[in-house]
Amino acid sequence: MSDNPLNLSPDPQLLEGAKAAFKQAYAPYSKFRVGAALRTPDGRVYFGANVENASYGLGRCAEQSAVQAMATAGGRSFTDIVVYSEATPPASPCGACRQVLFEFAPDARVVCVNQHGDVVSGLVRDFLPHGFRLEQRDDGHEVGTE
Repeated sequence: MSDNPLNLSPDPQLLEGAKAAFKQAYAPYSKFRVGAALRTPDGRVYFGANVENASYGLGRCAEQSAVQAMATAGGRSFTDIVVYSEATPPASPCGACRQVLFEFAPDARVVCVNQHGDVVSGLVRDFLPHGFRLEQRDDGHEVGTE
């Protein structure tokens, strides 16, 4: 995947939201802050920041925090997400976040950006080819699909 195959630029409202969330990140251990902002099909915007924990596995990424805020409010899909960090190149979602994003919106646009304006972008499915989905069969059993 090239850095910006769809030639996407960050939506200004989502970029400002991701930057604001970035400032609220709780990252006392790694010092690696990330903010995310996503938009649902009806135009609502949800934000998330990474939140670390002394028990490292209990931390939560910014993308997951934004998706959890959306789901808690009743949202079940999103069209766009902007991820902001100060990494060069811009940090892209980790593997776990890619799967969480895929669960809700495999065709959503992802724009990762840093303080220099560098961009890494694509669709969620570009970041996680062959993502896992659990589907219901006609007989009520669940099967994994991609």
